[in-house]
Amino acid sequence: MGFLRHSGQAIALSLAAVCAMATPAHAQSGATAPSSQSAEPEEAQASRSLRIDPYIEANTIANWQITPGDDVLTYTQLAVGVDGSVQGRNTGGAISLRYERNFAHQSDGADSDTLTGLARGYVSLVPRVLTLEAGALASRTSVDGSGRSIIAPLAADDLTTQTYSVYAGPNLQTRVQDIDISADYRIGYTRVEGPDFLTFAGDPVDIFDESVSHSASARAGTQPGWGGLPVGLGVGAGFYQEDISNLDQRVRDAFVRGDVTVPVTPTLAVVFGAGYEDVEVSSRDVLRDADGDPILGTDGRLITDEASPRVIAYEADGLIWDVGVVWRPSSRTELQATFGHRYDSETFYGSFTWQPDRRSSFGLGVYDSIQGFGGRLNNALAALPTDFSVVRDPVTGDITGCVNSLDGLGCLDGALGSVRSSVFRGRGVVASYTYDFGRTVAGIGAGYDRRRFIGAPGTILELADGIVDESVFVSANLAGPLARGNYSLNGYANWFDSGASSLGDAFAVGASAAYSERVWRNLSARAAVALTMVDLEAAPDTFLTASALLGLRYDF
Repeated sequence: MGFLRHSGQAIALSLAAVCAMATPAHAQSGATAPSSQSAEPEEAQASRSLRIDPYIEANTIANWQITPGDDVLTYTQLAVGVDGSVQGRNTGGAISLRYERNFAHQSDGADSDTLTGLARGYVSLVPRVLTLEAGALASRTSVDGSGRSIIAPLAADDLTTQTYSVYAGPNLQTRVQDIDISADYRIGYTRVEGPDFLTFAGDPVDIFDESVSHSASARAGTQPGWGGLPVGLGVGAGFYQEDISNLDQRVRDAFVRGDVTVPVTPTLAVVFGAGYEDVEVSSRDVLRDADGDPILGTDGRLITDEASPRVIAYEADGLIWDVGVVWRPSSRTELQATFGHRYDSETFYGSFTWQPDRRSSFGLGVYDSIQGFGGRLNNALAALPTDFSVVRDPVTGDITGCVNSLDGLGCLDGALGSVRSSVFRGRGVVASYTYDFGRTVAGIGAGYDRRRFIGAPGTILELADGIVDESVFVSANLAGPLARGNYSLNGYANWFDSGASSLGDAFAVGASAAYSERVWRNLSARAAVALTMVDLEAAPDTFLTASALLGLRYDF
């Protein structure tokens, strides 16, 4: 998988490419204005749909560790970034990309450079038939000995990981006579970069390295009334595979199924489905020395014994079934809920989107799947809307995990909760709400994520088999104009219960406030303060940190 070894550069290009892909080739591709503005020239309508806001910043940051100890570190921060979006007839996308360099003023501080960003976009190759979509993420978090990932301000480099993820693929929607046909394919790549010899209490941390995932599905179906039948009929198939570099782990899932749609009312239908599925999780063992102890590579990770046989960690094949409801009372409300049997057990998943008016939006998603860290993150990224604004920490510039959008679900936090390398069955729920007051925007997101890890017997991964990690997150933000400038308020809380009983729970909570005011043309002055608390059950002290920022920003 060396084709993306230089991940930071590659993902930066990917983030930019997602937005470029969605940029209209001609002015005519802009969004159509409401009927009350139909007399406005089309070129003016199109120009309003494209927004690109590059900027540079120079900041001074003070970071005070209140407990334990009483240390104050100061930094000079230089940053460059761009925020943008495009919304047209056949294109849509949004991007937020930022690179920063922190220069420590004290010898016990550390210089660092960080790339963070989020992008989602699509372009219609054949309008209303064939669409190409893509997404990319670059994020920074801190990890501990359980592989859990938490937010910490300007964390030490030896406890910081950088996560990159990118995906792309086509979607097909068409009709042949009275038969609806849909198909899609997606390829994804995810990499987590950590410092060499990442250890906790002297033991190597099981950190995900990289993976490539493929997913494809196809379905053909009819609407109720076709051929005189009172129900709709459908048949479909799907395939998923994820190859994880850590100990050559592999997830493979293939299924075929048929379904029957029974309309109950004009807005409500019940769907019955059944089929066959074959799921397999496998891996190889670690390379061991003459004493049978695992051998670590120069990067501190376990080395795969390529000569060892592939060992099955989990397999299930046989009948799958489900029953669900689809409720669409209006174009602004949709509910899909499904209960059934899969993975040799009961399963439940679904989604709910609701837009009470044009200023507010609520989205909820429930998921259940067997994947690795990369596949789960790709899925969460693909579920994001294509029109959003990213919420960032005003001091560090890090992405907080949720976006503001009026187009549906907008949170990634649950996907980033744990960076263990092992494959897992992940189940959870995530929800978000955004309200646009005009010039003021508020958002809140929350979720729960549960991962039961799978490890092959007789291999080193057996140590992780059956371990359950659980995480809960909530975040909120508010931003708008104040006096002659603009303000923003952010807050978050993350709770993580590690399946490794010796490490226990972790709880992190933080709040920040920022204010900016234009001082000359496109030059503005910025000030921000933040307070963060991290409570680790395995640590004797609570980590309490206060941060402050003063700086200048120039918007081009």
